[in-house]
Amino acid sequence: MFSADDHRYMARALELAGRGLYTATPNPRVGCVIVNNGAVAGEGWHERAGAPHAEVNALAAAGQGARGATAYVSLEPCVHQGRTGPCTEALIKAGVARVVAAMPDPNPLVSGKGSARLQQSGIAVDTGLLADQARELNVGFVSRMTRGLPWVRLKVAASLDGKTALANGRSQWITGEEARRDGHHWRARACAVLTGAGTVRDDDPRLTVRDVATTRQPLRVVVDSKLEIPPAAKIFEGGGVLVAAAREDKAKIAALKAKGAEVIVMPNHEGKVELGDLFRELARREVNEVHVEAGFRLNGSLVREGFVDELLVYLAPSIIGDKAQGMFELPEITGLAGRRQLVISELRAIGSDIRVMARFA
Repeated sequence: MFSADDHRYMARALELAGRGLYTATPNPRVGCVIVNNGAVAGEGWHERAGAPHAEVNALAAAGQGARGATAYVSLEPCVHQGRTGPCTEALIKAGVARVVAAMPDPNPLVSGKGSARLQQSGIAVDTGLLADQARELNVGFVSRMTRGLPWVRLKVAASLDGKTALANGRSQWITGEEARRDGHHWRARACAVLTGAGTVRDDDPRLTVRDVATTRQPLRVVVDSKLEIPPAAKIFEGGGVLVAAAREDKAKIAALKAKGAEVIVMPNHEGKVELGDLFRELARREVNEVHVEAGFRLNGSLVREGFVDELLVYLAPSIIGDKAQGMFELPEITGLAGRRQLVISELRAIGSDIRVMARFA
């Protein structure tokens, strides 16, 4: 169904889409290539919400070269009026003869409707080329649209014996500089960075993106059931912080708000933050990907309640010992049948450390 040229041009569209990796949120990352008579007439990608979509940018670059051309798009063209106009109408007006889309748009406002609109106008539409790669590029957007939840990626830096901090909570620095810099790229692509009150207390992190050129900072989210974090914590510098609590304490909430933070109270029956409500609220706020950098207790709660989609683990060539803190606080199992199975998707050396990417089976 698809030729070698089709594959080549779609691969280029996906490469262009990746240029919006840090900036397109909450919209999907999309790239487009316009090809006419075997030559590229125009290219474009979506940079940020409110800016022109990939198809519009590619059509502008192609000009009259779009008439009778094939448009390769990494996601089904939109058919609804959002912050910008529908891309289907732009493609129709430009006289494009064929559209190849990597995957359908998971947004219910668009899914299938964009392709149908193009076909009604006499444009040939083929979908499914390099769909897996396109889906991975927008794994958070797909998750939010299909599950009503963001994609949750949990980052852990540990010694080879699985220890993330000393018994006293100190953890800076277990991994090397290259691994820490790599971690900032994962922060940068996320819509929100989530941590717990214990990490704020022990490490006093800012959790901002550094070492990566980006025009935006992710929302920083702190799970603080008892409202224990001090208003003087570095994480409040620069604003953009959401504190999820489990109790009403007017004085403490007022102090945090005075630092520019927003506080939401969502307790569960155990007096802790109801994590499901928190993630659904983040999805409602158009958060596609959540990057977790927390301690072993919150890590364990997230895994235990089934909210972690992917693990990003940096393993350092060192051993710390049994008394140190582990990766996850989880209940003891009495048989290996109760272990949580993972599928490892990547192993890579990052400086002197090893990066492991894994998902729950």
